[in-house]
Amino acid sequence: MDGALDQVERSDNVMKVVRLNATLFPIEAYEAAVWRAQGLTPIEVEANTPETLLPDVADCDGLVIVSAALPASVIGQMTRCRIISRRGTGTDKIDVVSATHKGILVTNVPDFCVEEQADHTMAMLLSLIRQLGRLQARLVTGDYVSARRLSELNERTVGKTLGLIGFGRSAHATARRARGFGMRVIATRQDMSRTAEADALGVSLVDLGPLLRTSDYVSLHVPLTPSTYHLIDAQAIKTMKRGALLINTSRGALVDEPALAVALQSGQLGGAGIDTFETINVFAETPVPPRDHRLVRLLGGDVNLILTSHVAAGSVQAMQDVSRGAVENVAAVLQGRWPARDRIVNLGVVPRVTLS
Repeated sequence: MDGALDQVERSDNVMKVVRLNATLFPIEAYEAAVWRAQGLTPIEVEANTPETLLPDVADCDGLVIVSAALPASVIGQMTRCRIISRRGTGTDKIDVVSATHKGILVTNVPDFCVEEQADHTMAMLLSLIRQLGRLQARLVTGDYVSARRLSELNERTVGKTLGLIGFGRSAHATARRARGFGMRVIATRQDMSRTAEADALGVSLVDLGPLLRTSDYVSLHVPLTPSTYHLIDAQAIKTMKRGALLINTSRGALVDEPALAVALQSGQLGGAGIDTFETINVFAETPVPPRDHRLVRLLGGDVNLILTSHVAAGSVQAMQDVSRGAVENVAAVLQGRWPARDRIVNLGVVPRVTLS
């Protein structure tokens, strides 16, 4: 921590809370009601660069962020902020180290879309197994005979192996669903000694190498960190079974996209379902995938591929949960309380204002 906060309390004793990404992700009726219930009125801001962020966030007491990046250059000038509340799960766009150094809590809502992500994972996986994208593309052209013949290539899910890379909440939920389809489920995680959850779900824990070599289907459930960047690269894909299916509903940069495109075209992989991207910014003001993106160009052809625009988390209930959680985190800290422990990203932080 870099020292005590100057003038902790404002002269009017009113906390300044900024809600970023208010145009791209506007405050809806439910979130507005949660803010009112907490006695807070956020300032709604749409800003996505350090220059445009600073005028509003430099003197805020609390900040809620949806999709904007918050680098060290901005955090270093936030002289009053007590909490950065991520309205979501991932915090890879926030410089958590800088926030911790400044005594700012970084929080998230890690459980808001567990069921939705698992549903989306399974929806993608089953669509790829049944080749629905390829079938529809042929049907649209009137090639009914060829479309029907695709079904002759389908294989039963019963007895197939699903490998989960990461074994947190969303992976647990996916495992429950996959077991219901008769799949054998294996998983790998950072702490391989924690076996209780896996045992309870009938999941075997294995190292990454054996998981890639033996899985018919592979699904990603890990955060983006320096150690997981391009976790699925050309070498990892080469390790996978020929014809295996890959699902990514986590973070786009976990996968080397050019390597994935090559593997799909060569037949090394039998298909992929991708909800998040490294080089397509679905949160841009005009979020249209670039036509020259290698994966986008494969759509509509004869590649077994499904692309969705970072929507695995979406549902009415999930959006209410994440709105409520993000506001509750801010309210707790501004009222002098710690948020729920599982929502604190930087657990080792020494808060700039004492919390009880």
